[in-house]
Amino acid sequence: MKFTKLNKFTMKNPLIQVFKFVYLSVKIMFVVALGHGSTRN
Repeated sequence: MKFTKLNKFTMKNPLIQVFKFVYLSVKIMFVVALGHGSTRN
């Protein structure tokens, strides 16, 4: 895996890490919510 300047920047920037984490959490929540919704129906 190559580490470009962008990769190093994102690794050192905690804001981007938090944003990615929140984005993934929201995506997972949406998938779970939609999954539960379809199973209930």
